[in-house]
Amino acid sequence: MEKMDGKTMDIVAENLGKLKELFPEAFTEGKVDFDALKEVLGAFVDDRDERYSFTWNGKSKARMIAQTPSTGTLRPCKEESVDWDSTQNIFIEGDNLEVLKLLQKSYHKKVKMIYIDPPYNTGKDFVYKDNFKDNIKNYKEITGQVDGEGRNLSNNPETSGRYHTDWLNMMYPRLKLARNLLKDDGVIFISIDDNEVSNLRKMCDEIYGEENFVDPIIWKKRYGGGAKEKFLVALHEYALMYVKSKESLDNLYIPLPAESIDRYYKNKDEFYSEKGGYRTHPLEAMKSFDDRDNLNFPIRTPNGDTVWPKRQWRWSKERVDVALERNEIEFSQDKDGNWILSSKQYLKDESGEIRKTKPFTIIDDIYTQHGTNQFVELFGNAKIFDFPKPSRLIYKLLEIGFNSSDNNIFLDFFAGSGASAQALIDYNLALTCSNKFILVQLPEVCNESSYAYKSGYKNIAEISKERIRRSATKIKEENPEYDVDLGFKVFKLDSTNIKPWEVDFDMTEHTLEDFISNIKSDRREEDVLYEILLKYGLDLTLPITEHVIAGQKVFDIGMGALIICLSDAISLEVVEGIAMLKDELNPEIMRVVFKDSGFKDDVVKTNAVQILKQAGIVDVRSL
Repeated sequence: MEKMDGKTMDIVAENLGKLKELFPEAFTEGKVDFDALKEVLGAFVDDRDERYSFTWNGKSKARMIAQTPSTGTLRPCKEESVDWDSTQNIFIEGDNLEVLKLLQKSYHKKVKMIYIDPPYNTGKDFVYKDNFKDNIKNYKEITGQVDGEGRNLSNNPETSGRYHTDWLNMMYPRLKLARNLLKDDGVIFISIDDNEVSNLRKMCDEIYGEENFVDPIIWKKRYGGGAKEKFLVALHEYALMYVKSKESLDNLYIPLPAESIDRYYKNKDEFYSEKGGYRTHPLEAMKSFDDRDNLNFPIRTPNGDTVWPKRQWRWSKERVDVALERNEIEFSQDKDGNWILSSKQYLKDESGEIRKTKPFTIIDDIYTQHGTNQFVELFGNAKIFDFPKPSRLIYKLLEIGFNSSDNNIFLDFFAGSGASAQALIDYNLALTCSNKFILVQLPEVCNESSYAYKSGYKNIAEISKERIRRSATKIKEENPEYDVDLGFKVFKLDSTNIKPWEVDFDMTEHTLEDFISNIKSDRREEDVLYEILLKYGLDLTLPITEHVIAGQKVFDIGMGALIICLSDAISLEVVEGIAMLKDELNPEIMRVVFKDSGFKDDVVKTNAVQILKQAGIVDVRSL
């Protein structure tokens, strides 16, 4: 019976496995032979001393941190969740570096879009150093969950001497891990301002590939002010857009904005109820068109007149004939009685769908104040959270990132005020979609003198969760007829549920008794259950059914795909009952996990493997 440990997927081992699969000749006695690898790669190896590169102090360590397995887990918190049993949305409270590591197996290549609004490195941002040896302990210290000296919770002033370095070391491993979660056609948007946009661009060129950079989207965040500015008045920020693979991404189109429909598609004819309004374009070709003989021909008007172009038409005679049949040409006359021919473009295309348009690189109709107004509408006060992102901004990015697809996973691992969740819910409501979100927020402690703390919010994560709850309540009140997922499951980052085995020759008898069970005494069955889901790489929102077999609780995940029994009194009757579940549920593959110390005796443990094997269950593990 194979033992499960408390570590996440080993990314280095995964990478080595992929390399060995591609280049087995580059391995000698289990190690990489770099000389042999260079020979295989040939002309693609650049071994010059001077070459183009982007580096900084600590980059190697940042890369290593991204590849170091986490010893953490995600503990379910039902009491802070909404619609736990039915929702597909997830909110995770914890350090996003460790959380991204924990999600590597369950959500590898499953995320369609990522949006993050990280610290901009203005000198007042929350920046802390990751701990290579024990980041879970480091996380608890900086968030005040345990006492510790030398906490790394601080601002990052320009006078620190490591101004850009500290920020790059924080961002690099997170962006590297995030890339693994994106689908092949997945996209990432990163909000940033001029403090770090150049460094962010170079870092993302390395992680995502320079060829996969799409464009910087420029957001005009305000429309005036600037009295305190010393030089130019900064009116904009950026959202850098990268894709996992441009080759896998379809052409991007977004729904026509309502203001564009009202402005351009205001003409009506007898087909309005079927095709909507229409806009017109001159059928005469512009001077920039090349001369083509086949574009010079007469067109007959409804009253029998013949109209020739001054030079040539935009369309061929065949295209014009089709347009006339579809009523897609408008005939009008100027004050002198001269005919003017225009092509019609109806709001709805031939399939009856409202037309789409290409997204622009400038967003100039949403301002920071909109985000503040939203927050005041929900909380009654703007002082609880400074400068929350407008959810409408993220909504526009969702239109681009999802590209009209449905049933996607959206990830934001710098959740802040929780605006992303509100944007996704609004998007699902507007398009009748079923997209899901995963939000991650550090429980950054609120200053005791802050308005947020005095209002009852001890950390930023509490504000995020409350914002989502209030947004959902508002949407439910305004749209009672719509069935949209307005809930979310809350998980909290913590150390693994499994006790580490540490040899200590001075251990007392009491300590040895503690190790009879390798599950920590303060952990519940549900805690262990979700850690197993992460180890197996299963979705955290999968439905879980509880069975009672021979008086013991047995968890069934995914209709028999995974069976978990964490009882302290596992008998042969329990094992035989699980074998019968295999016949009842008939999954393609059934995997079973027991608590190692839960068997009544060694005889039961030994026979359990054989009983399950006879039932066709060969993947049996203990925790």
